[in-house]
Amino acid sequence: MNIVYTHLEGCFILEPKIIKDDRGYFYESYNKNTFKRITGLDINFVQDNQSFSTKGVLRGLHYQIGDAAQAKLVRVIQGAVLDVAVDIRKDSATFGQYVAIELSNDNKKQLFIPRGFAHGFVVISDEAEFAYKCDNFYSKEHERGIIYNDGQLAISWPFKNDELLVSEKDSILPAFKDAEL
Repeated sequence: MNIVYTHLEGCFILEPKIIKDDRGYFYESYNKNTFKRITGLDINFVQDNQSFSTKGVLRGLHYQIGDAAQAKLVRVIQGAVLDVAVDIRKDSATFGQYVAIELSNDNKKQLFIPRGFAHGFVVISDEAEFAYKCDNFYSKEHERGIIYNDGQLAISWPFKNDELLVSEKDSILPAFKDAEL
């Protein structure tokens, strides 16, 4: 597995070693020992989540606060998404900046998102199955979010606002400047 660092401290891309032959392919999507060796992080993932969405569905930007904050390791099983992580750590040199990466079943890349980041994605293929590991359990009372089209963040989504399918809950999230961080 290869690690590619982003400009956001602690947020990086993992590229697996894929073994291909005439039968298909094999790769190890996660190995705690390998993850620790290449990242230096001893993360204990405690929850796996998976979603299915169609083209134009945007989920996010979500995060949890306080002791319920979560680190995530995200990937796409089928299809493709534009995945976005926003640094919301107030003491960070990259506070308010984001990284966007295409994750797909073709490239098999994964994005590690540390605690202190908001996360979201939009489906760019006809359909997508999205999976992620969390190092902390979901907590409804600690769940927060930022509106996906916030002008200060200026995320470059690949669709116009009227082409996106956004849940009612996600469409009324606060602006970045008003978000509880």
